[in-house]
Amino acid sequence: MLELIFAFAGDESGATAIEYGLIAALIAVGIIGAARSLGNQLSATFSNVATAMQNA
Repeated sequence: MLELIFAFAGDESGATAIEYGLIAALIAVGIIGAARSLGNQLSATFSNVATAMQNA
């Protein structure tokens, strides 16, 4: 029984999976932030183009 407890305490496969999950979540947050920023910039650019076309 004691060997089973030591084997369970030494098993790090679950910790590794959690670490990979956290890394994937951080990458996803970065991608979402970049996409929002890019979307805002594109929206402003298209608004400028539309205004320039109306004034032309």
